[in-house]
Amino acid sequence: MNDRVTDRLARDRVASRITAEVVPSAAASFWMLALRRFLRHRLAVAGLLAFAAIGLTAVAAPFLAPHRPTTIDVAAFQSAPSPVHPLGTDSVGRDVLSRLIYAARVSLTVGVLAVAMYVVIGTAVGAVAGYYGGAVDLTLSRLMDIMLSFPPLIIILFAVSVFGRPSLWNVIIVLGLLGWPPVARLVRGQILSLRQQEFVLAGRAVGAKDGAVIVRHLLPNAMAPVLVAATFGTANAILVEAALSFLGMGVQPPTASWGNMLTDAQSLTVLERMPWLWVPPGFMILISVLAINFVGDGLRDALDPSLRLQ
Repeated sequence: MNDRVTDRLARDRVASRITAEVVPSAAASFWMLALRRFLRHRLAVAGLLAFAAIGLTAVAAPFLAPHRPTTIDVAAFQSAPSPVHPLGTDSVGRDVLSRLIYAARVSLTVGVLAVAMYVVIGTAVGAVAGYYGGAVDLTLSRLMDIMLSFPPLIIILFAVSVFGRPSLWNVIIVLGLLGWPPVARLVRGQILSLRQQEFVLAGRAVGAKDGAVIVRHLLPNAMAPVLVAATFGTANAILVEAALSFLGMGVQPPTASWGNMLTDAQSLTVLERMPWLWVPPGFMILISVLAINFVGDGLRDALDPSLRLQ
């Protein structure tokens, strides 16, 4: 009898040791395979490089911009591109290239901070709804449905006006507070599919608290689709900020934003005769959104569960 007990304990120790070694290596191998699949996605890699270049340009704006974004050249109003002003000047005499470079800071700040805010909120709400279920899930799910039933831009415009004078931080706060329902629904669905798995039941069996089970066991296994959603959300936040600034409800002059730089294009004369005022900011919005969407496509393909065995 003692020999049987000893053999069983030995087998359990070996099994636990193998599990401790194999599970991390399996997770590591999955992420390595995902990285390889991402690197094989040429558009995703190109998008990542383009987005990195825009980010570095924004960080190095004081060194790259030929002029300060608010400096006015009284001798050049709406002047065409020249050696002094490579992309011309706007209607006030400010250098378009300098404003374009500094505007990258605004757009990327809005995209990153707003998305980070609503990903945190959406992840918390979705995890609580999916884990506890019942009345908690019903209440939070109906709240998500209510928020998703309104036209997003109308709600954002209303919220920005309620916050007072439009500004960069108002745009970030409004986007962060209103953008979480899609992420919450995504996380809720992931948690619902995971909460009855063996590793979750084992955690409960050993007395782990609900918060520890959610944070340590459930959320790490549900973050891949959230990462993809955050990538696409960043592109959408840049577009929304540009739209709000174009409408005068976002970033206000003299702070440079790609959206408020496009306000000069409301005149037919500018559209036909002064393309340097609206083509550069429009092109930067296009490149940024395309680059981020390509990265999102690459991440989605790399993290697709159906490709884990490939």
